[in-house]
Amino acid sequence: MGVLLEAETHEVWGWRGRTLSRPVSAPEGPAWLRLACISADQTNMTFWNGTLEADKILPASVPRPRLRNVYDWTPASWRYRAELYDHVTVQLASPTAVLRSTPHLPSAWWTALEVVLADIAPIATGRVTIGQAYLDSAMPRFLGTPVDTTVRSWSTAHGDLHFANLCAPTLHVLDWEGWGLAPTGYDAAVLHSYSLLVPAVAARIRDRLAHLLDTPAGRFAELAVITELLEFNARDDNLDLAAPLRDRAAHLLGRAIPPSDGRVGSLDFDGLDTKAWCGASGDE
Repeated sequence: MGVLLEAETHEVWGWRGRTLSRPVSAPEGPAWLRLACISADQTNMTFWNGTLEADKILPASVPRPRLRNVYDWTPASWRYRAELYDHVTVQLASPTAVLRSTPHLPSAWWTALEVVLADIAPIATGRVTIGQAYLDSAMPRFLGTPVDTTVRSWSTAHGDLHFANLCAPTLHVLDWEGWGLAPTGYDAAVLHSYSLLVPAVAARIRDRLAHLLDTPAGRFAELAVITELLEFNARDDNLDLAAPLRDRAAHLLGRAIPPSDGRVGSLDFDGLDTKAWCGASGDE
């Protein structure tokens, strides 16, 4: 792809090692090279093609790195993809998905985020970030009963809108691989749920995004996201977030949340396949 590794920079691994990225120099200027892989027999293409489809469909009003080039190759039993992006020099709002410190987020940043969420919500797509079938199965297991699992309103979402995918103090939205239809308010719910360890930021999210969260649809979206994150807890991810998530779910439901037995049932897949199954209602 005609690029050279930047000196004195470090590689960045994605969740559970599925992607590998690093700053590079290219003829057009500084760039970001992202490598991804899936098994060659993988039939779920939602995450594989997400960034390419986002580049074609998302409006220019959504601030994100420009995709310059793509190269695919398939040696033996693995499929690989190299994606070359403009290098965004603005810092990530958080080094981790779970927020553990207060980022600098000026009022203009929040306004820009609200515009992004409003601009992507009505986009027509057949992609699904999280599906009804998953919610029907997982919500009773992780939230107990009674719980209404029916999604009444769907909107297009980024799908992984935590602070490690957002730049600040100037907003850029990264990592569009999992975008698609989700319960209305899903992105706001993701941002809020991942911020529960920093109550001041969580309260700020509830204030600025009240039009999305403080509604019946928004409260359902929160429960859907909490269900997903509690399942991640059952896989030993982000264990310090478990108690705040359960407290928030109890607040929303008006009842205690039973202890999880840690089972993930027959859905004992890696993170990619679990999220893919979340869209089993017809995205691929």
